[in-house]
Amino acid sequence: MTLILITNDDGFLSKGIKALEEKIKEIGDVFIVAPDRERSAISYALTLHRPIKAERIKENLYAIDGTPIDCINLALGKLLPKKPDLIISGINKGPNLGEDTTYSGTVSGAVQGTLFDIPSFAISVLPDEKGNYHYQLGAQIALRLAKWILDNKLPEETTLNVNVPPPPIKGFKLTKLGKRKYQPDIIEKINPRGEKYYWIGDGKPLCLGDENTDIRAVECGFISITPLKLDLTDYKALEYLKSKFNLLVDEI
Repeated sequence: MTLILITNDDGFLSKGIKALEEKIKEIGDVFIVAPDRERSAISYALTLHRPIKAERIKENLYAIDGTPIDCINLALGKLLPKKPDLIISGINKGPNLGEDTTYSGTVSGAVQGTLFDIPSFAISVLPDEKGNYHYQLGAQIALRLAKWILDNKLPEETTLNVNVPPPPIKGFKLTKLGKRKYQPDIIEKINPRGEKYYWIGDGKPLCLGDENTDIRAVECGFISITPLKLDLTDYKALEYLKSKFNLLVDEI
């Protein structure tokens, strides 16, 4: 029987993960190993300096007092009966586009699965004009994509990052990462003891990129599917530095 592991960064009680579970159960046994509370924007954080608790909520459902990376590691190392055939991270409340992928706990959960040579993808839904999130639509897309991956596999060391706009949907589009440059709002306050403290807000990101980016795709009503590679090496810069490196050596 196909075994599918689900995690997220919104917590095991999120609406997105529940909608995803209901759909994915149609094609296999589902295990949920997810944080016990929201862990958004925690990126690739790994808990190393304290013990981690895993609470079994019910059969095939564990709440972890750690990060999405912790969830994947515990699931694969201790909690699952065997290596899963697929890992899905989501459904995330809100987009993970452009530079968001470097901050996102949802994306990091999927990338961690790829590190263990398990086909993995992250999926997020964007709100409509009224602020509603269409998790059932996202779950249908995840099911369709999961079936495709199980039948066709993915390239080695590749994670898919999927973003679903609100309906009406025009179709799927394979994309590259766009750019969302943030100028975060830094809000300064004074606590009752007269000490300063700060809130870091999102601000309003400046979105850049052509029609082939994930950002533009979802703006135009397309489901964006972006393949992400584990290898972060900038090969163009590497060749440039090789050509100039003798200058550094000469100065020593």
